[in-house]
Amino acid sequence: MAAPTTSASPLFLREPELRRGMELLYFGNSHFTRSIDRGLAQRGLGRAHHRALYFIARSPGMTVSQLLALLAITKQSLGRVLTELTDRGLVETRPGDRDRRQRLLNLTEDGKALENELFEALRERLSAAYASAGQAAVGGFWAVLEGLIPEDERKRIEGLRE
Repeated sequence: MAAPTTSASPLFLREPELRRGMELLYFGNSHFTRSIDRGLAQRGLGRAHHRALYFIARSPGMTVSQLLALLAITKQSLGRVLTELTDRGLVETRPGDRDRRQRLLNLTEDGKALENELFEALRERLSAAYASAGQAAVGGFWAVLEGLIPEDERKRIEGLRE
């Protein structure tokens, strides 16, 4: 499916253009995440489980507190998610090397396989959308999304690229 050829109005800060962007962001994200919902549901898991798996895969050995800060959810919610993932043999924890009170998170082999399966499904959708939009549009898309993130949180997110 080709990307729409209409470009943004020169008056892109007006309400109709802002509403269009909000709608596209909402519906695009909804369809993007729905592409893996069935696979998660078949395993009795949800999007919160996927987010935890994804970020643990991106930063093996991260602490629970680092994941908590990254996801910006309550300690109770994360505890519930990590307990389920651990009980299912998808995530394992070990004490920190310097601070034994820390819990370092890693995916098990089963966790890596599941995260990779989910990533591949999302990668296919995102790759198709990127290819349809073109390189310049992808850069612009990233810039807009980055602009939605508060300045003081960007450094933490930028750390995922390393």
